[in-house]
Amino acid sequence: MNAFRATETDVLSEVLHAFRLRGQVFCVCEFSAPWSFRVPAGDLAHFHIIERGSATLRISREQNPIPLDTGDLVILPHGTGYTLGDGSRQTSIPLQELLARRSLQSSVLRLGGDGAPSHLICGAFHFENAAENPILLLLPQVIRIRAGAPGMVEWLKPTLDLLANEARRPGQGSGALVARLTEIIFVQSVRAWIAEQPIGDAGWLGALRDRQIAAALALLHQTPAHAWRVGELARKVGMSRSPFAARFRTLVGAPPLEYLSRWRLHLSTTLLRNEQLTLGAIAERVGYESETAFSKAFKRRFGVAPGVYRRRMRGGSISTSRQRQERLAFAPAAGARA
Repeated sequence: MNAFRATETDVLSEVLHAFRLRGQVFCVCEFSAPWSFRVPAGDLAHFHIIERGSATLRISREQNPIPLDTGDLVILPHGTGYTLGDGSRQTSIPLQELLARRSLQSSVLRLGGDGAPSHLICGAFHFENAAENPILLLLPQVIRIRAGAPGMVEWLKPTLDLLANEARRPGQGSGALVARLTEIIFVQSVRAWIAEQPIGDAGWLGALRDRQIAAALALLHQTPAHAWRVGELARKVGMSRSPFAARFRTLVGAPPLEYLSRWRLHLSTTLLRNEQLTLGAIAERVGYESETAFSKAFKRRFGVAPGVYRRRMRGGSISTSRQRQERLAFAPAAGARA
C-alpha cells in the first residue's frame, strides 16, 4: 500500500474538518447465530467493528454480500440501507426494534440462538455540513478495512480496542473520548481507502497522492482569495503550464480555476451558515472582487442567492434535492475520471 502523506497545507484535513463530524456508539452487541438486523436508508453514516466472530453485510439483493471477520471495520458513508447478520436466512429485525430491546441494567445488547458468537460495536457519524462537502460524493457505498491489511495494524487495532473498552465500560469523559475516537476512525479509513485506489482514480482525493498536483491543491486551499492564474500555479509546483493543466484536469476532474471556483463557493456556504458576516465580507474572504460577482456565481452554482441560502439553512428548510445539487458542485466533470 502506498503511504498517504499530508501536504504542507493538509488539504484532506481541511476538507474533513468542514464536515463538523460527530460520532457515537449506539450499540454494543453480543449476538449468536442465527441473527440479523436491517437498517433503512437515512441521513447518518454507520460503522461496525467486528470484535469477535464474523458477520455478513448485504447492501441490496443485487449485490454480492460482503463477509466481515474478527477485527474488521466497515463504514457506510452515505446512509445507505443495509442488512447485517450471520449469513443465514434468518428474518431480519428492524434496527429500531432491536435497540428497543436493550436492558436498562446493561449496555450490551444480546440476540440470536445457540450458534457461533459474534461481538460487534455499532455506531454512527453525523456530518453537519455533508450537503456541501466535496468528499462524500467521491466515497464508495462501503469502506471495508481488513484487520490484517498492510499498514492497518499500527492504528486500527489499538484505536478499535480503546473504542470498544469505552463503549463497554463507560465512565466520566467517555462521551468526549468516543467522539474523538470515531473521528480518528473515519479519517484514518478515508486515508486508507485513498491509498488503496489505483493511480488516477478516487477523483481529486486520489490527486493528493501526486506530489505536484497535491502541492497545487494545497496552494489553492491555503489562499483561495488570491487571484490565481494557471501559469503561476504551474511555476509554484515546478511544472510548465500546459503539462500542469493537463495533469491537474486528468487527476482532479476539473481545470485548476474551475476547481478553485468550486472550493471558494464551498467555503462560502460554510461562512453563510456559521458566521455573522455581510455578503460583501464573505465575497472578499473567498476571493470575489465584489458582492455582485459573488452573488451571481453562487446563484449560478446553487440556484438561489446567498442571502436566501443563509436564511433557508438557518431555518432548516433547504430541500434534499438542493443539498444534492450543492454536493454535485465538486462532482467530476462529465467524462472526467472519478
